[in-house]
Amino acid sequence: MTGFGKSEATLQNKKISVEIRSLNSKQLDLGLRLPAVYRQSEYEIRNVIARTIQRGKVDVFVNVESQAVETSARINREVFREYLRQMTDTLAFSGIDADYDAIVPVIMRLPDVVATETEAIPEEEHAALIAAVEAAAAQLDAFRAQEGAILIADLLRRVELIEQYKEEVVPFEKARTETVKARILDNLSKLAVDVDRNRLEQEMIFYLEKLDITEEKVRLTNHCNYFREVASAEEGAGRKLGFIAQEMGREINTMGSKANEPNIQILVVKMKDELEKIKEQVLNIL
Repeated sequence: MTGFGKSEATLQNKKISVEIRSLNSKQLDLGLRLPAVYRQSEYEIRNVIARTIQRGKVDVFVNVESQAVETSARINREVFREYLRQMTDTLAFSGIDADYDAIVPVIMRLPDVVATETEAIPEEEHAALIAAVEAAAAQLDAFRAQEGAILIADLLRRVELIEQYKEEVVPFEKARTETVKARILDNLSKLAVDVDRNRLEQEMIFYLEKLDITEEKVRLTNHCNYFREVASAEEGAGRKLGFIAQEMGREINTMGSKANEPNIQILVVKMKDELEKIKEQVLNIL
């Protein structure tokens, strides 16, 4: 489910800002971008986020602004001096004139002249970083919970529409039965042959039973009720709601195949349309 969370922590000379963004995904796909000095805290940051967010494509951005002049880079004087000695000797031996303005930039780019030291961040700064991550994750979780409530309300409204269309089928069922009977009798009368009326009634009852959709309507009602129950009572119900929607689809498809009546077919199409929207939205639920 999509969401956004942001938090900041202010220290004496630093401001740490954390942003977390999430998109829909079946599993937790966590991407983390943070300054090199905070790499030592990466494992803990990931654990903090995983405890709050179980699913989604999550991107975490950590930024630090420092008001003090700080650098972890150090010039290795001994290495610099040795490079300078060898280079001046080599140039002199080759008869090449070069001043220090040309030599120094070249030496500074040579291996081991500038070294970056990894220093442990102070405990106070580490605690502020983790607190900022927790606050941003909590804000994102609240954002997603609010979006989820709106989404559930929309799903339940579509389930109501499916049941409404199902009830609208009822008036057409009896008319459909009479239409089928009339069509069969009309076709038989055109054949001009003797018909065993008892056998005809038996065959028509058997045929009409095949077209009966009462069982499908009852099962569809049960699935709709179960959908409401799961949506209202369970956390992380997205996958289960997807399975229930599949079962609803089976009953609606069977009703469509048995319909044999244009008005019922129209209502079945409307039910399928609402069900497809439900399936799309369910993917956004944890």
